[in-house]
Amino acid sequence: MIERVRDAFDGKEFVRTLAASPGVYRYFDGAGDLLYVGKAGNLKKRVGSYFLKPRMEPRIAAMVVQIAHAEVTLTRTEGEALLLESQLIKSLKPRYNILLRDDKSFPYIYLSAGEDYPRMGFHRGARSGKGRYFGPYPSTYAVRESLNLMQKIFQVRQCEDSYFRNRSRPCLQYQIKRCSAPCVALIEPVDYQASVRYASMFLEGKSTVVTEELSKAMEQASSELEFERAARLRDQVGLLKQLQARHYVQGASADMDVLACAIVSGVACVTVLYFRSGTSLGSRAFFPRLPMDASAGDVLASFIPQYYLDKPVPHELIVSHAFDDAALLAEVLTENSAHVVEIKSSVRAERARFLELAQKNADAALAAHVASNQTMRERFEALRELLGLDETPQRLECFDISHTMGEATVASCVVFGPEGAEKSQYRRFNISGITPGDDYAAMHQALERRYKRLQAGEGVLPDILLIDGGKGQVKQACDVLSDLGVEGVMIVGVAKGEERRAGHETLILGASGKTLWPGPDSAAMHLVQNVRDEAHRFAITGHRQRRQKTRETSRLEEIEGVGAKRRSAMLKHFGGLTGIAAAGVEELAKVKGISRELAERIYALFHG
Repeated sequence: MIERVRDAFDGKEFVRTLAASPGVYRYFDGAGDLLYVGKAGNLKKRVGSYFLKPRMEPRIAAMVVQIAHAEVTLTRTEGEALLLESQLIKSLKPRYNILLRDDKSFPYIYLSAGEDYPRMGFHRGARSGKGRYFGPYPSTYAVRESLNLMQKIFQVRQCEDSYFRNRSRPCLQYQIKRCSAPCVALIEPVDYQASVRYASMFLEGKSTVVTEELSKAMEQASSELEFERAARLRDQVGLLKQLQARHYVQGASADMDVLACAIVSGVACVTVLYFRSGTSLGSRAFFPRLPMDASAGDVLASFIPQYYLDKPVPHELIVSHAFDDAALLAEVLTENSAHVVEIKSSVRAERARFLELAQKNADAALAAHVASNQTMRERFEALRELLGLDETPQRLECFDISHTMGEATVASCVVFGPEGAEKSQYRRFNISGITPGDDYAAMHQALERRYKRLQAGEGVLPDILLIDGGKGQVKQACDVLSDLGVEGVMIVGVAKGEERRAGHETLILGASGKTLWPGPDSAAMHLVQNVRDEAHRFAITGHRQRRQKTRETSRLEEIEGVGAKRRSAMLKHFGGLTGIAAAGVEELAKVKGISRELAERIYALFHG
């Protein structure tokens, strides 16, 4: 049930219409913007606390005076209200809620299924593929390290399927003992599946069981006089024991996360330490948006449901500050999981030591973040002074172009504000339909595509548009914005300095062509360098990914009727793509599964 009040808002009258039922309430201002989302076990009592109390906290009072109308949604239980509140906060981002600002999905390790030789690899994004997903991991580094161990210990392949299917001889990974070369059948499927099983058990935290099984297999191989196999198993066992000695954390045998919160100058940091089956997976720091006067307990109470309700949760959550709804939240997390979840704030022994470590990490990360933000704000102010602006700019956009001899051209757009990089606003543009290597045309296309969308209301115009390049690139920007009728955006070109030395760049101001040389000691120049370097990094990463994808795509995949088996048969028969390209129709037709008509089409692909 939803109730709405859209005229002059009378909070006391609104409270009289509410039932003493669990649900979610939402407050809006006069412009219809969402101010706050909250949940309650008793809506009448909770909403009444905003309008019937004579005195309120400054944060609450500042919000209440802006309320123009309210909405409530009834739920069956308070647990359902908690779930709905968390979903609405994440999707609608209300101004006065504590909001987890995390624009990245978590990385996983993906193990494919349904094939004799499954691959294991890095995965981020929707888990829609057929197979298993291990994680989530706190960082890409933790995933890369785990995958590196899988190669060292179990030699499970990590190459892409297109690369795997087209091999005619083992690659370098086999030579350095990081892969068992299933691409050319140097390992039987049953033996490879055993390695996959051990790798899966290891990622599930069953490293001790894996060690025991491998030790037994080593003894059996030795008793059967299979000394080479016994030596390989011995090496695996040795690596596993070294790893257990390095990663085992005394007292952390349970799966648990340790969360600590620190608040300084209106900025909050939540640090999470991750432990799974006695293994430390590292830590990660978050900086949620914080309304004034919120306590560390309030932050954790809002952080935990936003963070854990859509991902696997461990058996224990150890928190640095207690909060009122901990028992209810633990009950909801338990219902969403296949196991009991406990939230603890009062702990002893080793757990207390971990909590102290998490708090130190939170304090250190927050100090660095605050210092960085202060430096960023100072640099924005310095840029205002350098460019002679009346107000400090709030949004910078920077464009850069990357390609290799005109191949796979990609343009990047990065966005910065006074708080730093706004990575959720970054964009890439795959450039096509231009003369290869024409940077001016590439810049023109990227800018036109970007600002047509902004002109249509799909985003916010920047105060300053930075262009990595000289007068030619700046002219393209001026032409695009003029053609589109975009006004109020200051265009600044960043031209390479003497001998391309960092800090010696020249700034070119829009259509006037006026130049500035701030010098390497200028705080404004440091900001411009930072933004320009990030645009360059983002562009070259996109270019490399596009180029690699282009080069990994076999031309044989373009032919209808040539599937994986026929490609594999041809590659093995001719020893590679070069051999296929050099073959005639008659030779192609000799390959099993290749008809005369299909051989003619394959020949035509390579010979026009």
